[in-house]
Parts: sequence; structure tokens; C-alpha cells
Amino acid sequence: MKTMVMADPVRFPRMTTAELRESFLLNALYEPGKIHFNYVVDADRAAIGMTAPVDSPIALPTYPQLRADYFTERRELGALNIGGSGVIKVGSKSYELNNLDVLYVGRGNADVSFESKDKKNPAIFYLLSYPAHAVYPVALVRKEEANPTDLGSAETCNHRTICKYIHLEGARSCQLVMGVTHLHPGSSWNTLPPHTHDRRTEIYMYFNLPGNARVIHLMGSPDETRHLVMANRDVVASPVWSIHAGVGTQAYSFCWGMGGENQVYSDMDPAPIESLR
Repeated sequence: MKTMVMADPVRFPRMTTAELRESFLLNALYEPGKIHFNYVVDADRAAIGMTAPVDSPIALPTYPQLRADYFTERRELGALNIGGSGVIKVGSKSYELNNLDVLYVGRGNADVSFESKDKKNPAIFYLLSYPAHAVYPVALVRKEEANPTDLGSAETCNHRTICKYIHLEGARSCQLVMGVTHLHPGSSWNTLPPHTHDRRTEIYMYFNLPGNARVIHLMGSPDETRHLVMANRDVVASPVWSIHAGVGTQAYSFCWGMGGENQVYSDMDPAPIESLR
């Protein structure tokens, strides 16, 4: 587990491209047959990971940064499958996840492991975890159950479908909120107009991008924006003072996850497009 510390809004405007990428971008999580995590201290102590089991199951380890006997001793975990069919075992129970299914694992589950049903088409689990101070039950949410809602339009190039998995009206959690947005063909903009929210951080993981496609992710305070060029399965951590929006070279999907003191989906502070600089 790599520890990551994000830059503050005072240093941010003077950072080079390399410094911005080092401070906010996670682009080395995916590796077949392995599990990798980053620990973002100043993003509500988020742990962001990915695992792609191939030949054998991969157990969820604990790490020195957590000072815990096992990973979920004081944490909750959301797992989104962006690959082939797979299985997550929690204790003695197995949960089969197809593509775009999500499993919520609550605090106190000592034994968690991941495996693929077909190593020729392995599962890829994107993992997002936050500290938990209450216990909620393990919950499997199928993609069909994620309350899909259409927003935007083709005229504004942001026709998209938002799917909510872990939230107040879905799988319950202590502070983790998790969902997926799918851009429709011909649309490229997400989360526009953008927003910030001081009560929680937000993590974006972009996926369903071909190897030669990219997303230009916009971040920073509304009057001092910068950008990151992101590829398939790249992750960006957004501090509370930063907008989080992007435009792709073609349609794509992204997983949005949040942790903080408020789980209300609409809790955000809009940044009108005309205010952006």
C-alpha cells in the first residue's frame, strides 16, 4: 500500500504537470494476478485499490498504514466488478458478481477474497474503502438494481446514465457512497456544470476506454482550474476544494465514490460554467 498526500490549494496553482500527477493521480493499480492499494491520508483516509485475480483467489490483506489485524476491522469496502464474472468470498459466504455488479462489505469481516470464474476473461475488482464507525450488512447490488437515471442531452454532449449502488436509498453504509456513470455514444462531458462539496471527498475511476482514448479531467478551485490526462482504469482523488469534471475523446464510464460526513447525493456546491477560469 502506497501512502499518498494531496497538495493544498495554496501550492496547487504553482505545480507542474508531473507534480499534479504525483499528487492526485493513481495510474498503477491494475496488474493481473495482483492486488494494489493507495492510502490517501487527506481524502478522509480513503483506501483505493484494484485486484484482478487470474489463476488463483487473492485474499484481501491488511497493511501497516491501517494498524489493524485485518482490513475491515475498522473499515467498510465497496467492490465494483469492471471485468468478467467473478466471486467475492466474505467469511463462509460467496457472492457472484457479473460485470458492473457491486458488493458492499461492512466493518468486521475478517476474511475477504476475490477470484475469477474464467481466467481467460478474468474479473477486475475496483476497491474503495473508508473508515467505518458503525456496522452494516454485506450487500450485493446488481447493475439492474442500481436505479439508473438519465441526465444531460446530446445537444450539450453530456447525455449520460447515472447508477447509484451504495447510498442512502440503496445498500446502506457508514460513510461510503458509490456509483457509476455511463456516457452515451456521441457524448463526452461528465458532471457539467461542475461542483465542489466541503463535507466529503470524491474519487473518480475512469474505465471502458480503448487504449488510444483519453479523458481530460478538470480539477482545482473554480477560478483556478488545471487538468490531468487520464487513461483506462486511471483514478483521480479530488480534495474538497476541487471541482471534478472531465471530457473524453469518446464515450466512457467512470465510478464515483465519496466519503465524509454527509451521504446525501445532492449535497454539493455548484460552480456555474461562466465562473470557471
